[in-house]
Amino acid sequence: MLHSGCNYVVWTDRAQRIVVELGMLLVWMMILITLLSALVLCGSAQYSSDQCNWRGSGLTHESHARDVEQVYLRCAEGSLEWLYPTGAIIINLRPNLQSRPRGHLHACIKPRGDSRGGSLYVERAGDLRPLLSEAEQAAGRVRCFSLQEGALFVEASVQQDIGKRIIAFQYQLISTETPGDKLYSPTAACRPCTDQEVLMALCTSDFAVRGSIQRVEQEADEDRALVVVSLSHVYRQKSRVFVSGGGGRGRWTGRVKIPLHCGPREGQGEFLFTGAVRFGEAWLGCAPHYKDFIKLYQSALDLGTNPCHIDTD
Repeated sequence: MLHSGCNYVVWTDRAQRIVVELGMLLVWMMILITLLSALVLCGSAQYSSDQCNWRGSGLTHESHARDVEQVYLRCAEGSLEWLYPTGAIIINLRPNLQSRPRGHLHACIKPRGDSRGGSLYVERAGDLRPLLSEAEQAAGRVRCFSLQEGALFVEASVQQDIGKRIIAFQYQLISTETPGDKLYSPTAACRPCTDQEVLMALCTSDFAVRGSIQRVEQEADEDRALVVVSLSHVYRQKSRVFVSGGGGRGRWTGRVKIPLHCGPREGQGEFLFTGAVRFGEAWLGCAPHYKDFIKLYQSALDLGTNPCHIDTD
C-alpha cells in the first residue's frame, strides 16, 4: 500500500510539471502571435485612410516600381498625401450623397505648396488627359474635371532618389447645378447669367455681396485674376472671406477669383457678386450690375416669383 501511494505521489508531481510546462508554452505562443501581429500592423501602417482622406508611402512599391494602387474616397472634400511616390495610384472619388445631384459632379484639385514628384491626369479606360504637371502644382494652380471623364490618376516621376518627395493636395466635389459653379474651369465661357440663375445664385451661393472692384491682380496662375472688392453690403457669406475694412461705417473688403479672360477691370460701377467658397477662397459666379439686379429682383417681388428675400435698403 505504501509503495502504491509513493507512485501516486510521483505521478502527481510529474503531472503538475507537465501542466506548468504546457502553460509556459501557451504563454510563449501568445507572445509570438502578438509579435507577429505587430509586425503585420507595422507593415501595413504605411497606408492610412478613412472616408475622406488618404495617406500612403511609395516605399511599398520599391520592388515593383510600376505598381498601380487603387484608392477610394467617398466624401465631398478631403485630402491626399503620398510620401516617397513610386509607380502610380488611381483615386476613385465617389461621394456618399443621400440624393443624386441634378447637375454633373466635378472634382477640383488644389496642390499643396510642397507637392512635387509626380503629375496628375484624368484617366478613363487607359487613356490619360493631363490635369496638373509638377510645375503647375508648384505654382498652386487649381484644376477641375468632371467625374464623368474618369478617375484621378497620379503618376510618380521616374527618378533614382525619391527622398524629400511628396505629392499632396486637397480636393472638393461640386455640382454644376449651382449657378455659382459655372466659372471654376479656366476654360469656362464668361457669359452673363440668366435672370433665373441670378435669382437662384442670390439664394443658394456661398456668398452674395454688393460692392465694386477696387483693383485687379494677376496671380501666378495666368488663367485667373484676383479681384479686390470694396463692399457696402454683405447679404450672406458661408465663411469669413469678406471682413470689415475698418475705414468707414459698413464697409467690407475681400478678394474674389475670376477667370482672367473674363476681363475684370476696376471701376465699372456696383455689382451683386455671388459665388462659392472653395479651399477657403471666394470664386466668382453670377455678377450682374447692381442696378440691373434691383430691377430684376423688384419685378420678381411684384410677381411673387423671387425664391428668397433680402433687405435691399
